[in-house]
Amino acid sequence: MHNAAAELMGVINGMWGIIGTWEMAYEGVKEGALVLKGQGHIFDALETCVRMVEDCSEYSSVGYGGLPNAAGVVELDAAFMDGETLSIGAVAALKDFANPCIIARKLMTEKLNNFLAGEGAEQYAHRQGFPRKNMLTEKSKEQWLEHKEKEMAKRRELNPYTGHDTVCAIGIDGTGHMAACTSTSGLFYKTPGRVGDSPLPGCGYYVDNRIGGACATGLGEDIMKGALSFQVVQYMGQGMSPQEACNEAVKGLNDRLVAAGRGRAGDLSVIAMNARGDFGASTNIKAFPFVAASEKQPLATYIAKCEEGIVTVIKA
Repeated sequence: MHNAAAELMGVINGMWGIIGTWEMAYEGVKEGALVLKGQGHIFDALETCVRMVEDCSEYSSVGYGGLPNAAGVVELDAAFMDGETLSIGAVAALKDFANPCIIARKLMTEKLNNFLAGEGAEQYAHRQGFPRKNMLTEKSKEQWLEHKEKEMAKRRELNPYTGHDTVCAIGIDGTGHMAACTSTSGLFYKTPGRVGDSPLPGCGYYVDNRIGGACATGLGEDIMKGALSFQVVQYMGQGMSPQEACNEAVKGLNDRLVAAGRGRAGDLSVIAMNARGDFGASTNIKAFPFVAASEKQPLATYIAKCEEGIVTVIKA
């Protein structure tokens, strides 16, 4: 691992890159790339990217307009991680505050108490002067009411990609500094207080300047069982390319869950970028879109498709 890590530290001067989950990240990745092109800091690039998704009410899975829990309340999770210091900041079950990714970034600078949930997270955000905002839109409320009526007739199995996607972003700036950021409103109609993988280091995200970073989206309850993002970074540290590491981690967790007698694994998708700006992605579902831009590759939307044996084929 040490030899591979040392090799990856040979970052080309001025190299930059950014990758984000789902098509909803396109405009955010585009703006984040402009920050990096202008020699901006990776923290600013990722905040720009994720904040744009959080602010758009058309996306029913992140920030403003996010789908509420079973009680009709929008609870938000978010996280930020610094690949240089390994510092993390995270919030969970946060209510009535805009842009949880910015609150997570601020928590990342604190010496202690880096991960706050519920009322404690809200009190911290208020003390720091972050703006309060009702995150429930009429559109989201209507979807919740419709779902509630169906639930009253018959409780149905929830699917993590039904009205839900987590926005995740990883990047590297021209100095070789890496970071990762995630934000989500979580599983639609979830039990109040439920927290998925997105704010949990090693599960929803992990990044180390010496190696690279990874972020996951899907069924948090299953992603957490394999510390999926940390596993991807470990594989890259052993010398695998981002694509190889993503494939190996997703296939390994998928197969382990099936072998454990669970019948099938929940939806698992992951993106990764190494310290050279190379990226990859993998999934166990039919199609998983993501967006990437770098010094090497122009801005584009890619589709990761699961082939037989959980081997992902990437197509632009």
